[in-house]
Amino acid sequence: MAQLILFNVFNGLIVGAFYALMALGLSLIMNLSGVINFAHGGFLALGGYIAYALMPYVGFWGGLILAPIFTAMLGLIVERFLIRRLYGRDPLYSLLLTFGLAFVLEDATRFIWGAQSLPFQVPGWLVSPLSPSYFFVTGYRLFMVVIVALAVGAIFLILGRTRLGIRIRAGTHDLETVSVLGVNVRVLRNLNFGLGIYLAGLAGVLAVGQLGLQPTIGSTLIMPSFVAIIVGGLGSLPGTLAGGLLIGVASGLTTVFFPSATEAVIYVMMAAILLVRPRGLFGEEGRF
Repeated sequence: MAQLILFNVFNGLIVGAFYALMALGLSLIMNLSGVINFAHGGFLALGGYIAYALMPYVGFWGGLILAPIFTAMLGLIVERFLIRRLYGRDPLYSLLLTFGLAFVLEDATRFIWGAQSLPFQVPGWLVSPLSPSYFFVTGYRLFMVVIVALAVGAIFLILGRTRLGIRIRAGTHDLETVSVLGVNVRVLRNLNFGLGIYLAGLAGVLAVGQLGLQPTIGSTLIMPSFVAIIVGGLGSLPGTLAGGLLIGVASGLTTVFFPSATEAVIYVMMAAILLVRPRGLFGEEGRF
């Protein structure tokens, strides 16, 4: 029983890492631009498919490096020609646009690569269990945790130590003042959107090695990622990270005792937290 619980908690931690990485990108975009990006899951799937297309030429490691960059570049183009036109309008417009874009991206991947699951090969030495007793602890799973930790650390380092990050943090509090001080807000929003999409692309490459490559992979991860933001607290990146890991582990534990409630538990948790603390675990009161 103890091993079963450990197995599901570890699985929940892995899935929670995907939620957290994806939710961080969503939160970055939402905090600065006020855009609820429902197309984020589509970009995640696209990152996985781009890595799949690149692997015959650059291998797994090349795909891991290049696919998120190419996905971010597409995000920059989408922000420049689609999202930017809706700034300052009712947020419902951007929500509907990204909701439709999510279907466009999903159908595009289905049209180009087919509707069936595709094999995504990771290096053999990463797939092997590290211990015969704990067969579920593979090198690839630990590798994913390390990559997610490094990516999260890099994001917080960028936001805390670089000029771009400082401007993004300032813009989330008062974008008008940042503009008055001479910062090009259009470029700032564009780069911030690209950074958020980069995280989606990276999550996609990592996720397909664990969950498989199929057009709907993004749509299965998008709603829990929004829940992670709400649970952690709107406007709080550390809260978003904690929210993703928390709902992942909670879902894993629920699988042991109530398998039929595995998906429902994250929404029950969200409702309970909102009842007790409406701004989320680490959210700032009045932030949104």
